[in-house]
Amino acid sequence: MAAQAASCVFLYGLPYLLPELRNAYHLSLGAVSLLVSCPLLGVVLTLIAWGAAADRFGERIVISSGLVIAAAVLTGAAFTRSTVAAGVALACAGAGGASVNAASGRLVMGWFGPRERGLAMGARQTAQPLGTMIAAVLLPAVASAAGSGAGSGAGSSAGGVAAAMGTCAGLCFLTAVAVGLFTSDPPRKESTAPRASGANPYRGSTMLWRIHAASTLLVVPQFVTTGFALEYLVTQRGWTIIAAGRVLAGANFAGALTRVAAGIWSDRVHSRLGPMRHLAMAITVVVGLTTIGAATRSAFSDVALLAAVAVSVSTNGLAFTAVAERAGVSWAGRALGVQNTAQNIAAAATQPVCAELIGVAGYPASFGITAIFPLVAALAIPRRTDAPTVGGSAIPVGATPTALESG
Repeated sequence: MAAQAASCVFLYGLPYLLPELRNAYHLSLGAVSLLVSCPLLGVVLTLIAWGAAADRFGERIVISSGLVIAAAVLTGAAFTRSTVAAGVALACAGAGGASVNAASGRLVMGWFGPRERGLAMGARQTAQPLGTMIAAVLLPAVASAAGSGAGSGAGSSAGGVAAAMGTCAGLCFLTAVAVGLFTSDPPRKESTAPRASGANPYRGSTMLWRIHAASTLLVVPQFVTTGFALEYLVTQRGWTIIAAGRVLAGANFAGALTRVAAGIWSDRVHSRLGPMRHLAMAITVVVGLTTIGAATRSAFSDVALLAAVAVSVSTNGLAFTAVAERAGVSWAGRALGVQNTAQNIAAAATQPVCAELIGVAGYPASFGITAIFPLVAALAIPRRTDAPTVGGSAIPVGATPTALESG
């Protein structure tokens, strides 16, 4: 969780530096949104390679080495004044941070059984909102303090951005050391549970493809609300950067709690997809309410947007668990790679596209279009029973905890 949260501070928390980045590099909203999406490009390009490395060398070494790479590159990014160089550095940092995405889910699936896997994966998935919560509190404050010491204008913004990048690098390095010292790889013994002989779970069924599609659609409201919440509150609602960052930190903490609650819910009802469908509808409602508030220019939009930030992250752990359980031992790693890649492509594309849409049509229209995505996702989620499977064979929720150890 700590490793994932540290990587998420720079993977998903850079939008909280939008005002400083715009001033430091003299960028439009669309251009700076492209810049903060560069880490996700690095994630997309290297997830499969990190997954293969985890298969061969183990999770601990993969996570630690990736975070060390990210820390080194972010340190370099702190000293560049070139927009292109900053973008390349952030993409390389994302490539290092992808190691955590590729390996940490395997740790959860290896150590926890079906009765507790929803809670465990939900706890692991809290790292993303916790990381963005840390970013919301820490990065604007660090950038503001460093910028104040450097004077005013673009030079002060550059100093603030450098300090924030250095902070991200420090978090990655500290957690890399902690993972190396305290994390244990799960046993890789053969499962005693019944399983098929590696049958391709994608053949003869659209189940996994529909889960991938739904979870990818649900990325859009998540990254629109978290990515533009601070910019909206500051530029449209008159909040200060520090105040907006603190309130959004609380919303992200609430988002972490929703992921844990969703995991517990799925364990108790023996279903991942049913809760995921209900939560997709809830996201549709809160983003729709945000649209109404933004259109009427009322303070109601502030409350609705904060609720959307919290609720929009709730489904991610359910989707990951459902994919791994459906794919089974022989295919879980590859299926999670597909899941991660599709989601990160959507995440990387969402912010630049939405920034252009905001520039053309404004925030109300952008939020309104965003609300369509979780509605379509709710319709795409399969309705048939979703008991876990191992290699294509259904297993009961109370089955042996080692059923997915090697996946």
